[in-house]
Amino acid sequence: MSGNVPNVLIIDEDRILAESIAELLGRDGYVTRTAPNAEQALEILAAGRQGTTPVQWAMAIIDMSLPGMSGLELIKTLRREHPDIVSLAITGYPTVEAAVQVIRSGAMDYLSKPMVDDELRIAVEKGIRQQALLADNTSLRRQLDQRYGLDNIIGSDPRMRRVYDIIEAVAPSRTTVLMTGESGTGKSLVARATHRNSPRSDKPFVEISCGSIPETLLESELFGHVRGSFTGAHADKTGRFLAAHTGTIFLDEINCASPGMQLKLLRVLQERCFEPVGSNETIDVDVRVILATNQSLEELVAAGDFRQDLYYRINVVSIELPPLRERIGDIRVLAEHFLETKSGEAGRQITGFTPETMEALRRYLWPGNVRELENVVERAVVLSRSMQIGVGDLPAHVIDNTTGLLLPPHARPGSGGPWRVDAALPLRVALEEPERQIILAALEANDWNRQKTSDQLDINRTTLYKKIKQYALEQYGRAG
Repeated sequence: MSGNVPNVLIIDEDRILAESIAELLGRDGYVTRTAPNAEQALEILAAGRQGTTPVQWAMAIIDMSLPGMSGLELIKTLRREHPDIVSLAITGYPTVEAAVQVIRSGAMDYLSKPMVDDELRIAVEKGIRQQALLADNTSLRRQLDQRYGLDNIIGSDPRMRRVYDIIEAVAPSRTTVLMTGESGTGKSLVARATHRNSPRSDKPFVEISCGSIPETLLESELFGHVRGSFTGAHADKTGRFLAAHTGTIFLDEINCASPGMQLKLLRVLQERCFEPVGSNETIDVDVRVILATNQSLEELVAAGDFRQDLYYRINVVSIELPPLRERIGDIRVLAEHFLETKSGEAGRQITGFTPETMEALRRYLWPGNVRELENVVERAVVLSRSMQIGVGDLPAHVIDNTTGLLLPPHARPGSGGPWRVDAALPLRVALEEPERQIILAALEANDWNRQKTSDQLDINRTTLYKKIKQYALEQYGRAG
């Protein structure tokens, strides 16, 4: 039991029923195995982990009336010890209270005996899709953590992967790094990742926002001061540069620095030394400098508001962080990541987003970028009263900016329908939504038959599968 074929474990004391389910799913292409009780099921899962070729179980179909450990306890155990396995509960004694309890315990869905074949097939397909999405997200986070140590930087967009490559290349050096991008795109996280991947990772990392500190106090914050150097200086103070000695200092919103401060920064970068405010003592410092700006420094230089020599000095290696509206494909994985972390922090058990909610998140332009998405998800977690985040859990401005675009898939216009085009978007990004809706309409017109759809669109089947994954269209259809 290996490869990409989904493995399904069926746990039911009724051997005939278990084998009939296995036979049905086997005809649909699944690899199955049965167990008469929870204890034997756990032994099978443990053995699969220990073998020379580990078995990746995608789903467990669990009868609630098991001998020994109950089905409910098995679901809880799987959620704790095998979180990558999706559970589907079945019972011959259905009640609303039991269904709620099962879902809260971690089951994906709940079916009543006797089961209709098509009903079981649909539930299993839904579970396999959910498990695949969870596995993809977990794998992506694991890869990023192992290679880059980027705990909270998530995304597979080509421009983000380029960011990861630059971090990996520049981190071992002392080279100054300049990050550009709108507010909320994750510049602080990238700066920390660069530091963590450097030989200075066990040394201090000091962050300061030049735009949040009054100009009169910024010099003291950066370089420190001696007692009596100005009104209110009642004691000596160590500045941020000295605090970052042997480590890394991150200067955010460097575009806000005054001309006088820019000159002092230029000297520190060139000579690696400075004097505290009110002191004649020169202090040498060994510090790696990372800077960030949410404005174009080239335009500020042209306008005479930023020193040209400082710009050339800090623009050694440049990292551009794209706005979230230009990396639509990452919205789902980011939203799922924030949902997982925020639900854990709030002690909630929320399984995901409704398709309409994910549509709303994908269509919104996110002026506040990743930071705004995180805040929206946190708000939804706090306000939601169901197992999934619904459209009503989103702020009004997110919904208002997607007016007319929250129709259910079957009612959404196809190739001739209206879609919003933002003139500020690059052409490549602006064309994504029309292409997405054309592909979705063709899939629905062909009853999700991939071959017929690829023939109709005059693209090969592999390209169609890539587009389906890119635009997260699996949630609207069934396997074909």
